[in-house]
Amino acid sequence: MGRTMAGHPRVVSTAEQLAGLQALARSDRRDEADRARAVVLSLNGWTSGQIARVYGVTPDSVRRWRSWFAQAGVDGLRASERTGREAVKSEAAATVAASVLTVPVADRANWTLPRLQAEIAREAAVSISKSQLSKTLKKTATGGGDRGIASPAGKIPTPSIAPGSGSSS
Repeated sequence: MGRTMAGHPRVVSTAEQLAGLQALARSDRRDEADRARAVVLSLNGWTSGQIARVYGVTPDSVRRWRSWFAQAGVDGLRASERTGREAVKSEAAATVAASVLTVPVADRANWTLPRLQAEIAREAAVSISKSQLSKTLKKTATGGGDRGIASPAGKIPTPSIAPGSGSSS
């Protein structure tokens, strides 16, 4: 019976699972794509630490992704809808901001986050922090979808670019 060394847990997949991982690695959602790529790298012999450095996460995150894959396959790596309270403040802020920011530029003051906060408080009777307002404005500006952040690796790295096999950085 084979042994596995600490730091090198055995990750196995079927050809069907590998195809699913490769498809998920092309997901528009960066989190899903990164998890799929990390599992593929695991299949190619990369350690949790090596993968963590590539994706800017902790080795424990990589281990958790491997565990999700081992338990539920490719579907275990997919993002799920987050549950929680409705974004009442953010929705009110977006509505007010949309109305005041659509007025022609010559007819309005320069809007700063503090000015928008005050206007939102006056019009919607809602208090929202600058950081939350900033996130809300960014989300509404992109239609609430992809933030336009590219994955650190545009594709799944191949074993030929494994750490230690080429130039050092």
